[in-house]
Amino acid sequence: MRYLLPSLVLVAMLAMLMLRGYVHSEILADHRVRPPAATDQVPDRILDGGPVIDARSAAAPAKSLSIPDGRLVLTFDDGPDPRWTPKVLDELKKFHAHAVFFVTGTMASRYPALVKRMVDEGHEVGLHTFSHPDLSYQTRTRTNWELTQNQLALAGAAGVRTSLFRPPYSSFADAMDNKSWPVTRYIGSLGYITVLDSVDSEDWKRPGADRIVEWATPKGRQGSVVLMHDSGGDRSQTVEALGRYLPAMQERGFRFVNLTEALGAPSALTPVTGADLWKGKAWVAAVALSDSVTDVLVVGLAVIGVLVLLRFGLMLALSFAHARKVRRPGFRWGDPVTEPVSVLVPAYNERECIANTVRSLMESGHPIEVVVIDDGSTDGTADIVEAMWLPNVQVVRQENAGKPAALNNGIAHARHDIIVMMDGDTVFEPSTVGELVQPFGDPRVGAVAGNAKVGNRDTLIGAWQHIEYVMGFNLDRRMYDVLRCMPTIPGAVGAFRRQALERVGGMSDDTLAEDTDITMALHRDGWRVVYAERARAWTEAPESVQQLWSQRYRWSYGTMQAIWKHRGALVERGPSGRFGRVGLPLVSLFMVLAPLLAPLIDVFLLYGLVFGPTQKTIVAWLGVLLVQAVCAAYAFRLDRERMTHLISLPLQQILYRQLMYVVLLQSWITALTGGRLRWQKLRRTGVVEAPGSVPAPRGPSGERRPVA
Repeated sequence: MRYLLPSLVLVAMLAMLMLRGYVHSEILADHRVRPPAATDQVPDRILDGGPVIDARSAAAPAKSLSIPDGRLVLTFDDGPDPRWTPKVLDELKKFHAHAVFFVTGTMASRYPALVKRMVDEGHEVGLHTFSHPDLSYQTRTRTNWELTQNQLALAGAAGVRTSLFRPPYSSFADAMDNKSWPVTRYIGSLGYITVLDSVDSEDWKRPGADRIVEWATPKGRQGSVVLMHDSGGDRSQTVEALGRYLPAMQERGFRFVNLTEALGAPSALTPVTGADLWKGKAWVAAVALSDSVTDVLVVGLAVIGVLVLLRFGLMLALSFAHARKVRRPGFRWGDPVTEPVSVLVPAYNERECIANTVRSLMESGHPIEVVVIDDGSTDGTADIVEAMWLPNVQVVRQENAGKPAALNNGIAHARHDIIVMMDGDTVFEPSTVGELVQPFGDPRVGAVAGNAKVGNRDTLIGAWQHIEYVMGFNLDRRMYDVLRCMPTIPGAVGAFRRQALERVGGMSDDTLAEDTDITMALHRDGWRVVYAERARAWTEAPESVQQLWSQRYRWSYGTMQAIWKHRGALVERGPSGRFGRVGLPLVSLFMVLAPLLAPLIDVFLLYGLVFGPTQKTIVAWLGVLLVQAVCAAYAFRLDRERMTHLISLPLQQILYRQLMYVVLLQSWITALTGGRLRWQKLRRTGVVEAPGSVPAPRGPSGERRPVA
């Protein structure tokens, strides 16, 4: 179930995008136009007849109908268009003229109000197919679909059905050939009257209003079907020509009437009721929703594009500034910190890892005491530590109460003023503690974030997380350090001044991200929080999708909780207000909003690859990947990591990043629905060791043995 809701959201976005593509003729559109063919199979009465063909009767031959003299049937193709159709309707209304609008289903679906206006003002409406293909290329199944969808759009827009049809790319009756004639007969068998034209204004050429009027004028008082367009491009000349053409023809005694009125036949429009009406309305509503959703998606895509570039730009510039500052010769935070510190190791069922963790601390080059807080473990974690008989290591046992409670208990048992916190599955290098505590030489510093590294990077998931840690976490921390709004002291490697912890009330269990919560609390209390790049800790990253999901779900949800908890900083003064108006927006923007919108890139990528423009889509995606690769390479260079791991970066962007999106989306759903996520213990293997450390011996079955 945890994957279901986010997956449905992504599928729904893609479905809306595809629906929009369908009604915008980006999907399933066929723009082929057949060249003229022979005419020997077309009856002479059709070739020499009028512009209206009635082939509805199976028992009688097709009839050719002409318009009586003195009457003009003004027809408009390809609409409705939101800009030009209203102007055409205004001109018709001004001169009390009626016309026939042959609408496409795509346009009628998108602008139903204009179709309704046509009908309400007494005009007739005809079908011009749904997506404007040349039907001589189409199968009967596709032809039926084009007509049915066109009728569905009319039903939803104006509640009517029509019996009039005009083929796309049609012309005069004498242009009927052996390819188009079978289509006309089949259309007639479905109950439609085919309407061609006898006078072509050729307004699509945009020859000027004078020429349009000239070409649309029939000979003498000859009744005619006049072809114009109210869509398909700039129709300003058509509108201008109508203002002259309508009164001029009326002065010559012509009446502008509907087709059925000209032929003395019943109206071509019949009301649609019942299920067909509601299906039409549902269709129009779905199209409107898809357009609205897609517009939002496009805006979101633009926003995420700006955010991505802004974030990468800030990361590169500020990370460079941070590295230049802390690496310049002679840089010091203050007087060297040499006094002993307390290292807290909260542990719950960490038997696979705890020996390696404690042994790594024993190799520390800085004087420490180690406090292992066993949070009600049931696997003998505390017994393993006690059996090691190591100096300056004490074990504190408590009933299971959670990590914040364990840390607070450890603080109570700690003897020193600087407190280092780490996870029970993490190992330190000999220099880690010493590097981590040096920033406390500055009395303004209340906490220090270390450099967490993925130890088990030999698997594909581990390699992806390694890239994420180096680029997404440590490069971010450099940026946030310069901006003085570090959002999180990682639980794997962080240090705190006891005074700072006491002033904010210690660790809180209000959120599932106690490390983010305490960091934000320290900012609001006026303490500086900085990043120590050389304080490296090696942690065991999740090795399965299930474990990774559980971890990141908790992180994402906990971060949202912490942001909400500290929202009051937005309106406060002093250090709290500065963090609220700088730190909280940045964290919300880059850690919550941007990742939530980022799937839009992949949705549009998939759409572009399948439906085009494929080449531009690939170039755009490669461009984004190049920017990410540059940032990743710079991050790896700063951390002195081997570049070979970046080989998996493209695959990470295709697979791993999507998983992180879904996790964040699930966290949003949990937050918005008021769900409560419980702490989830990850399964560990104990394979992580600090580089250069001596591995613990293994037993006959291969398990790690505690070393006393």
